[in-house]
Amino acid sequence: MYCDYWKLRTQPFENRCDGDLYYPADSHQTALLKLRYAIENRRAAAIICGPSGVGKSMLINTLRKQLPEQFRPFCQIVFPILAGDQLLRYLVELLDSAGGPGSDTASALARFERFLQANLESKRHAIIVVDEAHLLEQNELFEPLRLLLNVAADRAPGESAWTLVLAGQPTLLSQVERYHALDERLAVKCMLNRFLPEETSAYILHRIRAVGGIADNIFTPAAIDVIHNFTRGIPRRINRLCDLALMVGYAEDLPRIDTPTIENVQNELGVAVG
Repeated sequence: MYCDYWKLRTQPFENRCDGDLYYPADSHQTALLKLRYAIENRRAAAIICGPSGVGKSMLINTLRKQLPEQFRPFCQIVFPILAGDQLLRYLVELLDSAGGPGSDTASALARFERFLQANLESKRHAIIVVDEAHLLEQNELFEPLRLLLNVAADRAPGESAWTLVLAGQPTLLSQVERYHALDERLAVKCMLNRFLPEETSAYILHRIRAVGGIADNIFTPAAIDVIHNFTRGIPRRINRLCDLALMVGYAEDLPRIDTPTIENVQNELGVAVG
């Protein structure tokens, strides 16, 4: 709706996992390199943590796009609140949807092993990402996942026939540390940080540039500073505030978005600064 007004090809602050919109902040790039190291060296497991909205999903999507084709299939479990046997069956369905339903846990496990063996014979290495992994502990799922890392491991060229990536809130780190056997299987531990003020500015410039716009013609420098203060450097919050600011600027026929505009939009959102 506002794109023509601000001379943009599309909306720059959507929360979709679009590779062109990925901004390589320092902690995000470090995490991406660590995850690639773990996967490309066929390590058993890795962990990535960060506050809600900091960009874990965007980074995982970027990782999937960067990995060579031999690191497939690349699956994501986005609803980890399952019992152990349910998680196994769901996982097998994700990996091998053509294999037919398993009637019990034992048949699902045998099907999982057959899939991994066929995948290894095709010189491929499977990746399984568990989103919201801090929820796994309540159903005691860390131990079943660790045991699954042993399936077909003796036939794999690396530590495991597949790599488990756990993604969740910062509390996930301390949770996993309590499960020493799983903690010892982690090749890397990554923490995504909130943006620093200069990173927030660079992020906004990058997003607008990615859709053909010129940020200096849209936001004043002071407005960007205020955006960082309100959002505390959380990308999802930045996206929401900037998107609504662009809409308000268009509706009010503003030449640029300044500090009062951002303050008014923040008040409309009703998000507390603290």
